[in-house]
Amino acid sequence: MSDFSIDDLERIVAERARSGDANSWTARLFASGMDRAAKKLGEEAVETVIAAVRKDADGLVSESADLLYHWLVVLAIAGIPVSRVMAELERRTAQSGLAEKAARAGQ
Repeated sequence: MSDFSIDDLERIVAERARSGDANSWTARLFASGMDRAAKKLGEEAVETVIAAVRKDADGLVSESADLLYHWLVVLAIAGIPVSRVMAELERRTAQSGLAEKAARAGQ
């Protein structure tokens, strides 16, 4: 099992974004801005769903990796660290999922 974590990937995304390297997909996405990065995130989400519905395990793994990567790019462009998302998830685990969803519906 690898020790590679989402925090490692977040750090790599940040480093590559700052690199300005024309050969870096990450740097190019950052240079293109939020609209392009968010569109790519949406595309990867759809491809992940398709792989899941098709019960394509290898495709689901591959598309999930793409989805996580593009999600991190979007978060980074927005200036939101993964730790903030994790804190929100941690907060939500203090109650049932149904109660949490009901509380959001009332906002």
